[in-house]
Amino acid sequence: MPNLIYFSREKCPGFPHHFKAGSLNSLVRASSILTNAPLILTIDCDMYSNDPTSPQRALCYFLDPIASSKLAYVQFPQRFQGLNKSDIYGGEMKHLFKMNPYGMDGFGGPNYLGSNTFLARRALFDSSLESESGRNLLEPEKVLEMATEAAACNYETGTKWGKTIGFCYGSLTEDLHTGFWLHCEGWTSVFCDPPQAAFLGDAPKTLHDALSQCKRWNVGQYEVGFTRHSPLTFGVRKTSLGLGLTYSHLAFWGLWCIPINNTYALLPQLALVNSRPLFPKSSDPWFYLYTYLFVAAYTQDMLDFIYHKGTLRFWWSDQRMWLMRSLTSFTFGSIQFACKQLNISTQSFNVTNKVMDDEQIKRYDEGTFDFGVDSPFFVILSTAALLNLCAILVGIFRYNINMVAEMLLTGYGVANSWPVYEAIFLRSDNGKMPDGVKLRAFFLTGILFAGGFLVFNA
Repeated sequence: MPNLIYFSREKCPGFPHHFKAGSLNSLVRASSILTNAPLILTIDCDMYSNDPTSPQRALCYFLDPIASSKLAYVQFPQRFQGLNKSDIYGGEMKHLFKMNPYGMDGFGGPNYLGSNTFLARRALFDSSLESESGRNLLEPEKVLEMATEAAACNYETGTKWGKTIGFCYGSLTEDLHTGFWLHCEGWTSVFCDPPQAAFLGDAPKTLHDALSQCKRWNVGQYEVGFTRHSPLTFGVRKTSLGLGLTYSHLAFWGLWCIPINNTYALLPQLALVNSRPLFPKSSDPWFYLYTYLFVAAYTQDMLDFIYHKGTLRFWWSDQRMWLMRSLTSFTFGSIQFACKQLNISTQSFNVTNKVMDDEQIKRYDEGTFDFGVDSPFFVILSTAALLNLCAILVGIFRYNINMVAEMLLTGYGVANSWPVYEAIFLRSDNGKMPDGVKLRAFFLTGILFAGGFLVFNA
């Protein structure tokens, strides 16, 4: 049996600990002294091994005489247990954890997902450190002493750890940053997706946790994208056009908040209320082009989702959560990143809650959304839902043939907002929308309608 060693690194207020990346680098150093095994498995605390043959699958790639020389890691997908029958919070994250890596596999390999990954130790070191050895020449007491020193809070001072050695610092998404840097250095990766899930874990089971997790990722992705080593410029030059663009898609993921907020949640609704068409009228040939693009894009996404062993019900939840994330996580993540660059204090780093009470578990298992937290996320969601509801009622009451496109987009928003309407108007359990959230949402909706009237009728 292999040795099982519990490891805890030293943390001091005067030294940055670099979150998960700092922990991983401490483990890399200590394990180099204790065992110096050629492969490293990274796995999150809420994941576990579901297939004992997964190391053998990874070794098949690392022992390949052609591919192994520049192979940095073998990435297994993140799969989740205990999802309810509709996966209401899109916890499966099929685009991020399965569909995107499959596509990137053809450009040099998937991005590092932070868990369920077998890494080659030599890929984390520069060439001058690759051949470090001699552990067996030391006494056991000396080995433990060196491992303890490697975990000291000041060990990395004046070194290249977190820059060119080990896992990369400078981003909350150290996984994206590290995978991108390895690819820029010429390493490759492989996506391994066996029929039986190699690893299983738990997805967030409340809406607030799901949105908070995505906001944290969004901030970290911006920290990778808005640097002098941006995937859009540096990545395209150092890797390839295809891989650079796929990393750019991930790094600037949060910018979807701009078109989504305007196209689905704000402008068509205000235009409909004020009878000011934004799109071609239904008799105009251009109307059919807009309709085709909308239908074709969603149809392709649905077919891709189902092709990757998804269901229609899961796809509907996934696209609804994409809209919710765009309105909340991406918006607040973008604001938090901008404030951080301007040295304006914002909410500190937070981790996803791993503990739920029985009532929350029951609501999740029943497929009922949990809005029982007074959160700015829910103020935005409620405001967007009320805006769509009021606009569709006005549009139906004074039907205008020239406003068909605006009516359809608003109706689509209403269809996706049904769980929010339930929480505002129909529910009385602890998962309903808090009264404070409702009041602020009604107030903001009124402000938006007043502002829309001034803009469209100026």
